[in-house]
Amino acid sequence: MTGGGERFGVKIMRHYNIGCSVRALSVLGPLSYFRPIRNVKRAMVRIHLRLMIACAPLVAALAALPAQWVAAQGAPAAAQSAPDAPLQISWEVRNRFRLFREERDFLLHTDSSRGRSILASEQALELQSDGRGWARNTVSRLCIDLAGRVSEPCTRDNVKESYLTPVDHPVIVRLTGPIPVGATCAWSFDDGEGPQQSTFDCAEPVNLRVRYGRPTIATVEVSSGSEAPQRVSTEIMVRDFFIAGLGDSIASGEGNPDRPVALSDEGFCFRYYLGTANAQYYRPSRAGYKGGRACEAPDSLQVWQRQSALWLNSACHRSLYSYQTRTALALAVQYPHIAVTYLPLACTGATIPDGLFGGQRARECPPTKSASSCQGTVNAQLAELREAVTAAKRRQPERKLDLVLLSIGANDINFSGLVADVIVDTPTERVLFRRSGVMGSVDDSRAALARDLPQSFGKLREALKPLVGDMSRVVYVSYANPTLAGGAPCPGGRAGFDIHPSFNAQPQRLANVSSYVQNEFLPQLKALALCQSGILCRDPAADRMTFVDAHQAAFADHGFCARASSDPEFDRQCFSPKGESFDPDIVTASNQPMLCGRSAGEYRAYLPRARWIRDANDSYFAAMTYPQGLPSSSQPADIHDATWGILSAVYGGAVHPSAEGHAAMADAALPAVASVLQLDTAVPEVIREPAASIVIAPGAR
Repeated sequence: MTGGGERFGVKIMRHYNIGCSVRALSVLGPLSYFRPIRNVKRAMVRIHLRLMIACAPLVAALAALPAQWVAAQGAPAAAQSAPDAPLQISWEVRNRFRLFREERDFLLHTDSSRGRSILASEQALELQSDGRGWARNTVSRLCIDLAGRVSEPCTRDNVKESYLTPVDHPVIVRLTGPIPVGATCAWSFDDGEGPQQSTFDCAEPVNLRVRYGRPTIATVEVSSGSEAPQRVSTEIMVRDFFIAGLGDSIASGEGNPDRPVALSDEGFCFRYYLGTANAQYYRPSRAGYKGGRACEAPDSLQVWQRQSALWLNSACHRSLYSYQTRTALALAVQYPHIAVTYLPLACTGATIPDGLFGGQRARECPPTKSASSCQGTVNAQLAELREAVTAAKRRQPERKLDLVLLSIGANDINFSGLVADVIVDTPTERVLFRRSGVMGSVDDSRAALARDLPQSFGKLREALKPLVGDMSRVVYVSYANPTLAGGAPCPGGRAGFDIHPSFNAQPQRLANVSSYVQNEFLPQLKALALCQSGILCRDPAADRMTFVDAHQAAFADHGFCARASSDPEFDRQCFSPKGESFDPDIVTASNQPMLCGRSAGEYRAYLPRARWIRDANDSYFAAMTYPQGLPSSSQPADIHDATWGILSAVYGGAVHPSAEGHAAMADAALPAVASVLQLDTAVPEVIREPAASIVIAPGAR
C-alpha cells in the first residue's frame, strides 16, 4: 500500500548485472520502486547518448532471447508486431491473479496457457511436474492462509497490498511496433495529479503502480536521430474484479489435495466390522509414519496426522485445482488489463441449509506438530461472504462483489448416500450403513429433489440478490454425471474400488443411480437456476442465474471407469481391472500390499488419465483422509478402526472430478464468466500523432 504523498513508482527491468546495466541503473538509485514525494521537485531521468550506445549490444542480446524466456517476463503477444505496424503502447497488469503472493506462480500459468485450453494447460503442467502437481508449492504462497483467513495486508512481490480493497496495481508498459534502433522514449504518466516523467531507451519496459479507480494517461514521445519525434498515448485503467466461490465438494475441489499424501512401500492394518481378531487387511501406509502399523499396535492420531495431505483449506478440502479457482485464474491469464481478487469459500459436505446458511462439520483438521485440538466446525459461507463484502465497502464504498461461482444441491439430495448404496456390497457393512443413515436410496433422493431442494434454492436466491444485485452475476456451474464412459453407464465391478474389501460397484444399482442423475437430478438443477419447468420465481427474467453445463457432454466419455492405454504406467500395472490389486495375505501384505510389487509411492495423482472422476483407489492414494472432523460419536476408536478403513477410501474425494475434470469445467465456465463481466468490449483507442516538444527539467538532462 502506498503511503504519504507517494503516487507513481517507475523502474527499469534489468536482467543482467553487466557494465551498461549498472550505469543505467545508477541514475535511478536502488532497485525498489522509485516513488517521488510531492514536496520534492519533479525530475526526469534521461539516459545519456553514450550510455545508449554502450547498451546497444545488450539490447540486441535481449532481442535475440528465445521467445519462451521473453514470454516468461510477461511480454504480451502484441509486442511481436509486424514490421509495418504502427507504434503502440502496450500494457498489462503484473501478477494479476491476486491470490498469488509471487509473480512466478502466475507466470507458470501464463506460460502453460499460451495457445491452450485450461484442460490442455493442466495436462501440460501435470507432465511438467511429473504428476506431483503444480499447486504443491504454490499453496504456501497465497494471500489466504491454510485456515481460510485473508491476509490483510498481503505482501505481494515485496509490496504490501490490501487484498480485498487494493488502492493500486502493478503494471508493465512497453512501446511496441517498428521501434527505430537507438530511439529514446520520453514517458509521461498522469492520473490527474500532474504527470510523472522519465526518459529511457525505447527497448526498455517500464514498471509502475497505477491508482485503482481512476485512469492513468500514458504518453510517450519517441525520438530517433534527425527524424521528427512521434507521440503515442493510451489510457491505463485496471478493472479489478471481486469474485467469490460458493458451494459444496464439487465447488471446493474435493479429491485434489494441493500436496497429495505420500504413501510408503509397507502395509498398514485395518480391521473389518464385527470381525474376529484375525479379520484384518492391509493397504499402503503413509510415507514417513514411524508408528505402529499392525492392528495390535495402535498409535496416537497426532503422530499419524503429521503425514497428511495438504489442502488450501483442510476443514473444507478446498483446493487450488477446483474449477472455481481455475476459472478465476484463467480469467486473469486471458485478460491482461484486469486483476482478479478471488475469495474461495466452498466447502465439501455443504448443503444449502448447513454450509451456506448455517455452519457445518469440518472435513478434517490441518496437520500440526502440536497437540492442539480440532475446532471441528466451519462458518456459514454466506455469513463469511457478507462479512468480507461489508469490510471491503467500509474501506472502499464503491467496492462491490462482481461475480459468484456456485455449485450446490448434490448433498441436499444425499448424493453421497447414493454412492454408498452403489459401492458398499457386503451384507454386514450394508446393514450398518443403512442403520446409521450413511446409505441412501433413489426414492428418498427423489423426494428431496421434488420437495426440499426447490425451497432451499429459493431462499438461496433471495439471500444472494443483495450481494450481487443482478442474479445473472451468479454463475451456476452444474455437475457432470460421474458414472458414464463412452456415453453409457459404467459396467460396475470392483475395478477402481478394491481399496476396501467390501466395495463393489453393483451394476444394477449403478445403472439406476446413473439414470436418475442424468434424467432427473441434472435437469431439475437447470430448471432451478433458470426459473424453468414450473419452478416459481418472483421475477423469472430478473431471478435467472447464468447457467453452465457445456462440460457435461465431454464427461460422458471420462467417468470413473474410463481407461486408456495412455493412462499412467502405475495405474495400468497396479490397479487391476478385475479388482485384484492388493495382496489378501496379511503376512506378506504387511510388508508389500501391492500385488504388482511396485511401491505405492510411485502413484501420481496429477498425471493425464482417461477418467476425469476419482475412483476409491484414487481417493486413498491421493488423500487417504482421516475423518477427524466427524462428531465424537462417529470418530474411529483408533487409527486401525473399521470405520477409518472405510472412510480412508472415500473421504478424500471418491466419485469427484480430478484436476483434469475441474479444468474441463473451468473451460466451460470461462466464456460465461467473461460474458457476464463484459470483458470482450473494446479497449480504449491508442492515439498516435506527431509530437510537440515536451519540456524536460534542466537537472534531468
